[in-house]
Amino acid sequence: MELAGRLVVGRKRDGRCIYDAQAKRELILACREPGVSMAKLARECGINANQLSSWVRQYERATGKSAPEAEVIEAEPPAFVPVQFEMPSVQENRTFSVHILLPNGASIDLRDCDTQQACSVIEAIGRLRCSASTKA
Repeated sequence: MELAGRLVVGRKRDGRCIYDAQAKRELILACREPGVSMAKLARECGINANQLSSWVRQYERATGKSAPEAEVIEAEPPAFVPVQFEMPSVQENRTFSVHILLPNGASIDLRDCDTQQACSVIEAIGRLRCSASTKA
């Protein structure tokens, strides 16, 4: 970039650079273009990105101009359709047939019992103590 060669015109005693006013202005205006990376321009010109940002802010304050407004792009509707489903209704009169075989050889057949009845019987059987003769 030929701007980089024209930017620094000298150095002060303490090592700081002296910049050409016209080249500095061109660099600031280049930074204000849409889609331009300030960090990339600073790197190409061999200056600190923070220094360049400071120059751009000073320019905007002095001229009362901020960065150009970005183009507004209308968002497209989402590309998905929400899935809607209905939960199946719980059948209240569901019946079960259960065959239970106990360790002592006894068996229990429950036919056409509802959920509440089946749960009650299974809980009751689970609470029974095993007799000593059925323990291994």
